[in-house]
Amino acid sequence: MNRRHQSVTLLQATQGSPTLAKLLALAGDSAARLKAIESLIPVGLRAAVRAGPIEDAVWCLIVNNNAAAAKIRQLLPALQAHLTGKGWDVKSIRVKVQVTR
Repeated sequence: MNRRHQSVTLLQATQGSPTLAKLLALAGDSAARLKAIESLIPVGLRAAVRAGPIEDAVWCLIVNNNAAAAKIRQLLPALQAHLTGKGWDVKSIRVKVQVTR
């Protein structure tokens, strides 16, 4: 029996899988949230901050180092208020340090 493996695009894969479709939607929502708050993050820190996962009404920001995490934590009330004002249901924002090598 010969089986041929055919590649599929990301769009085709998500259309065939509700789980992948939800994951793609959450990733897009997370990226949109980061874009919405980008102007509130100091220019020097923007490269250190990435959009993280969304779990219910809790959003996670991933930062490159502890210094950036400390500054972002100071900004959390303003970031959350800004997102809420834009219509997102954000009960809290977590900050996770993930050192990239």
